[in-house]
Amino acid sequence: MQNIPNVDLGDFLSNDPQRKEKFVNEIGAAFEDIGFVALKGHFLDQNLVEELYAEIRNFFRLPLESKQKYEDPNLGGQRGYVSFGKEHAKGRKEGDLKEFWHFGQYVYEDSKYASEYPKNIDVEELPRFNIAGKDAYQMLEKTGIYVLRALALRLGLDEFYFDKYAEQGNSILRPIHYPPITTEPENAIRAAAHGDINLITLLMGAQGKGLQVQNHNGDWIDAIAQPDELVINVGDMLSRHTNNKLKSTIHQVVNPPRELWGTSRYSIPFFMHPVSDMPLNCLENCIDDASPKQFEDITAGDFLYERLVELGLIKK
Repeated sequence: MQNIPNVDLGDFLSNDPQRKEKFVNEIGAAFEDIGFVALKGHFLDQNLVEELYAEIRNFFRLPLESKQKYEDPNLGGQRGYVSFGKEHAKGRKEGDLKEFWHFGQYVYEDSKYASEYPKNIDVEELPRFNIAGKDAYQMLEKTGIYVLRALALRLGLDEFYFDKYAEQGNSILRPIHYPPITTEPENAIRAAAHGDINLITLLMGAQGKGLQVQNHNGDWIDAIAQPDELVINVGDMLSRHTNNKLKSTIHQVVNPPRELWGTSRYSIPFFMHPVSDMPLNCLENCIDDASPKQFEDITAGDFLYERLVELGLIKK
């Protein structure tokens, strides 16, 4: 495969059983093969997309001392600002060439997770920043829940199997700024080859070259979406839960050609996490003689902690 497949969530949302089944089969096959799709028909309004991009550009243009007011080392990078080069891919020492912000879950007042999740941090200089971030977070979460419903059907589960884990999950919306490259990078790229931690990732901002996906032959292919599409991929948690039936694909963000070093790149992934007490044990119907159990039992919370240590965001 040399291109990521395209799917339309409108098929799943239609009242036509054949269209719904078509979507389930298309996204299921794509996630079993390369682990990535480009999805249209989602719930993000284009005006909201444009407003959020404008707000994050405004934030990352703030002076460094202003941005650093919102960086709390005690949060392990889970909310607010994370400065340039702090995060690195698993197994690497070189920090990625990026800075980013984290919006987290907006819990119900009576949620049992209210005391578990850090509060979101307001940017006082930009009154619309947090409003646009919350709106985008909730529309991406809504989109992701419908994608998970389709995947549940593909896996032979009840359609709403993932709802209780994904609603109020520990999901993260991450606006990223890859600043202009001013000096020759030493073994560092904008985002080194990695797999995502979570269930699925929904990415805004894959309209230009930069994001690459590794296919089964080990070749890197460009993952480019149309302006009205999201790029969605399987994360390690879902791969683990399905005994690797659904593939968490290695991907990276490469540096641009030298003539474009002076330009910034922005992207906004939504990392859809479950609640921390979700068991990631391999599903029984994904285990057989041809596919024996590959992973030890673990909860989502414990798995996340292990990975944040490996990424350098939590110091043991």
